[in-house]
Amino acid sequence: MRDMPLLRKIAAIRRVLYDALGHFNNDDGWAMASHLAISALMALFPFLIFATTLASFLGAQAFADTAVHLVFDTWPEQIAQPIAREVRDVLTVQRADLLTYGVLLAAFFASNGIEALRTSLNRAYRVVENRGIIYRRVQSLVFVLIGSAVFFAISVFLVFAPLMARLAEARFEWIGPYMGTITFWRYFVAAGVIIGALFAVHMWLPAGRRSFLSILPGIAFTLLAWVFGSTVFGVYIDNFSAYASTYAGLASIMIAVVFLYIVSAIFILGGELNAAISRYLEARARVRA
Repeated sequence: MRDMPLLRKIAAIRRVLYDALGHFNNDDGWAMASHLAISALMALFPFLIFATTLASFLGAQAFADTAVHLVFDTWPEQIAQPIAREVRDVLTVQRADLLTYGVLLAAFFASNGIEALRTSLNRAYRVVENRGIIYRRVQSLVFVLIGSAVFFAISVFLVFAPLMARLAEARFEWIGPYMGTITFWRYFVAAGVIIGALFAVHMWLPAGRRSFLSILPGIAFTLLAWVFGSTVFGVYIDNFSAYASTYAGLASIMIAVVFLYIVSAIFILGGELNAAISRYLEARARVRA
């Protein structure tokens, strides 16, 4: 009898995992991960161009480096380094077309990535989208604008961070060993942006309402699986991959697509896990009632 609570927990975990993985597989989760990966790749560069142009217009000239660090510092180095170098070259091209069709189209294409996230999460949470197309598109554009504003604010913060650190060390000598380096702060801020973005998209993009606690398991799974998957994929690229010999000059793009596919599958599984846990808790509540 003492083992019953443990056995019930094991049975509950098995039921939740079976529900999440089964729905992911039966509802074309692998195909949705592919769609999300390509959409993310197509939306990433227009978003960075739009955000950089907006930041330059507002006077944040150091935005390009900040944006590249925030996006690519969380990728495995083997994938991020060649792409980040090219992206930085693109972003440092002077643009004076903030309000022209080119930048507006960049914002529109960036919002397509938000729409792909919405579609994936609607399927994962097993909900039917009943909001109008105009509302959804405006919401996606607002997400793009908020993302640009967040990147802009972080860019300003990272410019002044070394100055504030020196002032703090001059006033409080004991704080010196705890200040770390600007590299640490870049990773810390990038992690904060990712966590905040995960909470935002799980809370507001899919149809229906979810509580803060109900989305925590999926977000925790996404973060842990992202770190694990990135590490394993980086080791694979270093030791076993033949992408360079197979795809020649396209190797970095192919590696990025595969990496984004893995990350997309993990992201969708996070939503599936939240939905499976909610279904299990609702079923238990009905049985008790």
